[in-house]
Amino acid sequence: MKGLALLLMVAAAVSALIGMAWGIQMSATGDHSLSPAHAHLNLLGWVSLAIFAVFYHLVPAAADSLLAKIQGGVAIAGLMLIVPGIVMALTQSGETLAKIGSVLTILSMLLFVVVILTKGRAARA
Repeated sequence: MKGLALLLMVAAAVSALIGMAWGIQMSATGDHSLSPAHAHLNLLGWVSLAIFAVFYHLVPAAADSLLAKIQGGVAIAGLMLIVPGIVMALTQSGETLAKIGSVLTILSMLLFVVVILTKGRAARA
């Protein structure tokens, strides 16, 4: 694994590690009030980024495209904004960061669909 696939897999693994530590902290304190943010970190960070990484590893022609690099960057940026944004929303400190992170996250998935439809087909030809 190398390049974009490796970057996304490292980001996924770091997300999983942080998510696990956060889960242990919530369990130890008995305070699960931030569990929606924890869940988003695990699902968007660990699961989605790992799926992106595996796809780009299996379809290296897709990973080499500029669109794929943009998609990966937008996915990581979205994650980095949505998780603290959800924490802020849950603690009633504002929802703007969560909204921006949400838009980036859905944009990332839209870009991923485009990458699959354009570069995924080219790989099979």
